[in-house]
Amino acid sequence: MPQDIQFDLPFPVAVSPDLEGARRRNLEWVGRFGLVGVESLEWYTSWDMPRLAALGFPYARGSALDLCADAMAFFFVFDDQFDGPLGQDPAGAAAVCGRLIDIVHGAAPPETADACSRAFADLWARSTAGAPFGWVARTAHEWEYYLAAQAHEAVGRIRGAPADMETYLQVRRGIAGTDLPLSLGERAALIHVPPAAFHSPQLRIMRQAAIDVTFMCNDVYSLEKEEARGDMDNLVLVIEHDRGCAREEAVAGAREEVHRRVARFRELALQVPGLCAQLGLSGEQAAAVDTYVQIMGVWMSGYHAWQTQTRRYTGAAHVLPHTGPGHFERVLGA
Repeated sequence: MPQDIQFDLPFPVAVSPDLEGARRRNLEWVGRFGLVGVESLEWYTSWDMPRLAALGFPYARGSALDLCADAMAFFFVFDDQFDGPLGQDPAGAAAVCGRLIDIVHGAAPPETADACSRAFADLWARSTAGAPFGWVARTAHEWEYYLAAQAHEAVGRIRGAPADMETYLQVRRGIAGTDLPLSLGERAALIHVPPAAFHSPQLRIMRQAAIDVTFMCNDVYSLEKEEARGDMDNLVLVIEHDRGCAREEAVAGAREEVHRRVARFRELALQVPGLCAQLGLSGEQAAAVDTYVQIMGVWMSGYHAWQTQTRRYTGAAHVLPHTGPGHFERVLGA
């Protein structure tokens, strides 16, 4: 696995001092909702999802950090449910994800709901409690995009070949769900970014860059795992297919995509103070925008620090053969 590939992410790395507490509380949460059973507990623990939360949201403590850690746990357990027959069934994936989409639009899961649905309903309720209406509306759309995109990843597996770059980006930005951690970061930091600033060209481009950087680095580190399971939505495979080049050149191309976005992010960050002045933001509002820029930077560096060390990519407590499902227990209803 190409774990020796380096990415220059010039953003600070810090760890929440509440990491150990989050580890205990997260294990209780995944157990309470049945996301992780006895058979998969060692496997799941080796990923250290609370450490991802503590690195990605170092300013979070207590319930705020717990929400982030539990959301990270949901993302990865849920994602692995598609490493099997469901991941090659677009209609089936659309159906099960549709039930979760209903939750963000007000539906309550039935008493007989599967573990993923019950855990997701809990996450949604906790994240929206007391949240600004604009944040709720925006984040509901982000969850819908993430969940609906799972069916299109299944389409790619059936196709058996990488898509073109534009199609890849549309699907990958959805299945990566990396806009959601940025939104969770707002809640954890207790800020509200004014809409005029949030939808400025600068912040929209920076947000897209932060989203892309996160999953593009991940595509390199998870390449062998995904390739073995027939996943086609991987940047290295797309570049390899588009250019007809060797693997080494494709990996170098992936690094170039990342570094170009990092440079653009840093360039636009210099414009943010002037933007806030032009928009007539108050001191508190401008501080929220500045905090949001920092949230995006530490998320990129924090995720990168986690993924280069987690045993999910560097070797796991249990190794699941690629000839079978990529999970121990089925926790998402068909």
